[in-house]
Amino acid sequence: MNGGLGTSRVDVAIVGGGIVGLATAWKLTQRRPDLSIVVIEKETAVAQHQTGHNSGVLHSGIYYKPGSLKARTCTEGRLAMIEFCETHDIGYDLIGKVIVATRTEQLTPLRKLEERAVSNGVTAHRIGPEQLAELEPHSAGIAALHVPGAGIIDYSEVCRRLAGLLVEAGVQLRTDTIVTDISERPDAVRVSVTPGPNAPIDDYGLQSSLVVTCGGLQSDRLARHTNPELAERILPFRGEYYELSPASGHLVNALIYPVPDARFPFLGVHLTKMTNGSVHAGPNAVLALAREGYRWRDIDLGDLAEVARFPGWWKLAAKYWKIGAGEYYRSLSKNAFVTALQELVPELSHADLEPSPAGVRAQAVSPEGDLLDDFVWSESDRIVNVLNAPSPAATASLSIGEQIAQRAEGHL
Repeated sequence: MNGGLGTSRVDVAIVGGGIVGLATAWKLTQRRPDLSIVVIEKETAVAQHQTGHNSGVLHSGIYYKPGSLKARTCTEGRLAMIEFCETHDIGYDLIGKVIVATRTEQLTPLRKLEERAVSNGVTAHRIGPEQLAELEPHSAGIAALHVPGAGIIDYSEVCRRLAGLLVEAGVQLRTDTIVTDISERPDAVRVSVTPGPNAPIDDYGLQSSLVVTCGGLQSDRLARHTNPELAERILPFRGEYYELSPASGHLVNALIYPVPDARFPFLGVHLTKMTNGSVHAGPNAVLALAREGYRWRDIDLGDLAEVARFPGWWKLAAKYWKIGAGEYYRSLSKNAFVTALQELVPELSHADLEPSPAGVRAQAVSPEGDLLDDFVWSESDRIVNVLNAPSPAATASLSIGEQIAQRAEGHL
């Protein structure tokens, strides 16, 4: 998929080959097939970071604040994703989810979540222990919400299909190409790149009428090329997973989630049956020691120094130190991780869990230590920067891509 970029001129350059960048390019080709478009990705293939390490859940939209961009795009994007999968023969399964209350103090948050489902147009049924036992015989709870519209999907496969469709539509897909600078001028945007080890030596850069950055874990750094005063920063949170052994996979039929803590944007340790039949347990969330640090031994001193200089990190840590301490404890103690899972499925034991690859979530944080909980982008005359695309970005990607494409079209 590589050929010479040189100093060519294109209409739109999209930086980032994750699901949001690819969906944006796809929507642009549908709206404006006359445009020349290039997608630039620093890895050797698409969907190598957040998208490729996604939990594979097709979200219903039950969790999100009514009227928020997340709520709207999740509902629209879920339907669009189902249609895309059916059109292009990509497997998905609406296996449903139960959100389980295991303690009496969780009943009020569960009721509020049920009210939010109504506001967001999400089908969710309040059920008792008997109905829960019919859906998930090995789960324990005093009440639950059953969300039949939740599903599972392989987002990497979606991205591979999107990439193929883009190439068929004439889009240049430039992998193994690292963006080193973005410079906005009155007549164009100059994108400077450096080739990776497998890229051709003539990958130098290009001029584009418009640039859209969808950089995920690198989104703030890309935005600061043209907006050096950007206050928000991306903090990388590693989501650590286990996988149930084949002998214990029967303990989970579909998706089993705890009642989420409204103070924190993560959903808690849960159990997810994947499209390949395996069952993942997690994620546990801790600050990664590198922007792309998927293991404890992945350490980047420059990334850590950037975190240490950012006042938002220290304010965030002060706000959530107790919750954070629990996350680190589960990270370092498999027994603690098992204990958290046993609240949902008491039969699980230490021997049932096998290590599984981690993911890293790009979480935008303000200088005041606030977690940005919705999709955020910024614009100038010739640049659209996607600054924050948290979960459910994969589910919502086709809807987000349509909105970004509309904004982009307004600049052309």
